[in-house]
Amino acid sequence: MEKELKVAALRNGTVIDHIPADKLYKVVFMLHLDTCENQITIGNNLESAKIGKKGIIKISGKVFAEDETNKIALIAPNAKINIIKDFQVIEKRPLSLPDEIHEIVQCNNPNCITNHQNIPTFFQVIKDENDTMLKCHYCERLIKLEEVKIK
Repeated sequence: MEKELKVAALRNGTVIDHIPADKLYKVVFMLHLDTCENQITIGNNLESAKIGKKGIIKISGKVFAEDETNKIALIAPNAKINIIKDFQVIEKRPLSLPDEIHEIVQCNNPNCITNHQNIPTFFQVIKDENDTMLKCHYCERLIKLEEVKIK
């Protein structure tokens, strides 16, 4: 079986792989890649044995801080983060939700003060054995991860 390279190799930078195809552009905007000056390769609707259709993002010359990449866990918890140096993977970074989330998620309570005044959103991540939810610091509304609205 012949293997075809769909996306060019990266010398140095970060590869975000196994992003569900329908979440790819949310990741792009969440990491502000739309305004990034680095060379970026984006592939979408690529075949994946694990998830059907996937997206991949390659950012040349940039290594994200862990708190930045952990934001991806909000919308693509099974994405893979690979740090590349001299064409080799030097770090495979697991994703885990941080304990607090600032300025990424919109509160889904229409009466929350963050939806009426210029106040930064702030959520605590509540984890139990069955589920993970976000709790708004201001109105205390609980939001399931699948109901999260990215700002």
